[in-house]
Amino acid sequence: MGSRTPDPKKDSKASAAGDKSAQKRAAEDREKGGAREHTSHEGSRFLQGGRIEPRRIDGTETAADLIDGTFMAYNGARLREACQLYTRKMLEPDVTVGMTLTGALTPAGLGMAALIPLIEAGFVDWIISTGANLYHDAHFGLGLAMHRGDHTASDTVLREEGIVRIYDIFFDYDVLLSTDAFFRKIITGPEFQRPMSSAEFHALCGKYIREREKALGIGNKSLLGVAYECGVPIYTSSPGDSSIGMNIAAVALEGNRLTIDPNMDVNETASIVLGAKRGGGKSAVFICGGGSPKNFALQTEPQIQEVLGIDEKGHDYFLQITDARPDTGGLSGATPAEAVSWGKIDPDRLPDAVVCYMDNTVALPLVTAYAHARHAPRPLKRLLDRRDANMQVLRDEFANANGAHADSAHSETMLGRHR
Repeated sequence: MGSRTPDPKKDSKASAAGDKSAQKRAAEDREKGGAREHTSHEGSRFLQGGRIEPRRIDGTETAADLIDGTFMAYNGARLREACQLYTRKMLEPDVTVGMTLTGALTPAGLGMAALIPLIEAGFVDWIISTGANLYHDAHFGLGLAMHRGDHTASDTVLREEGIVRIYDIFFDYDVLLSTDAFFRKIITGPEFQRPMSSAEFHALCGKYIREREKALGIGNKSLLGVAYECGVPIYTSSPGDSSIGMNIAAVALEGNRLTIDPNMDVNETASIVLGAKRGGGKSAVFICGGGSPKNFALQTEPQIQEVLGIDEKGHDYFLQITDARPDTGGLSGATPAEAVSWGKIDPDRLPDAVVCYMDNTVALPLVTAYAHARHAPRPLKRLLDRRDANMQVLRDEFANANGAHADSAHSETMLGRHR
């Protein structure tokens, strides 16, 4: 077969699938004619993103200017998209923002540097954290020191000298002992002698940490203390998996009656999401890392829909900063698209989902700086003070969804007792 006859209309736009000879001649003709426009696809729907024409970096730009003006591609672009999603949509007045924390963020100082400023600005409304992040956060509120160190140091020598290492963070072993002693002392108090949700427990701890900070005159160092003052509930998805939980277990051997009730946590977190939706607003999740806190935040929607039988569609906004891969099947790396199949994310809102593959010790300070530069503070939602009201919304919806037989006594049995 001979070569086809060139079709000027069909060949007017260059393509790797087109007639190479004709396309080559067309490009040469444009060059000879001094054409200002050398491309033929400017109207393509795939070329509607902004041109890659970054600003020159000269040292006068703010962090927000740097992100908007030079983070053009790859994970730099994902971080820019994350910052813009957070400030342009997630921080609208009608959005309730839940944040999850995994990885050793507070030992690295991110509680003071990023999390406390976000809470005080009203940019985070509720939190699910590993217990370890909250335990290490308490060190700062108690006036105990963490130090930068050398990650290549001999761990055998460090052990002999009473130094504990978290990669390149060093601290005295007595920091652990002193923090343990603090928690054991406060949790034997009368207000702790009952079952409670982890949010109520952490609020009580935050109250005592704030008192210690005031006595020491060190200002606001603790995430727990600031969350207590700002009415931001902090949950932990695995209460026993940290030194705080270990100390609760220890005093239980002496007859202490404090228990963290996971049923309360499951229902209270679901009630926060449902309360936001039924109040005419939206729900957003800001996931730092992955792990159990990520799932605990996302499972609020399956709890509402699948388990309680309440009509809902999923979270509205999804922002995750992680180094976890999606192809290993782990929850930490699971994409928002996968979460749609579980009912965790509203499928109509997938365009409002961003995953940035980056270390949170790099990304979180940048997101925090960007948010403060690009968005005014929001009024505090004080969800800690609205726990009972949100739980009543959940109880009422549960009763309505499950028929007349789900009277108040039945729903109370199903959903557990909340103070």
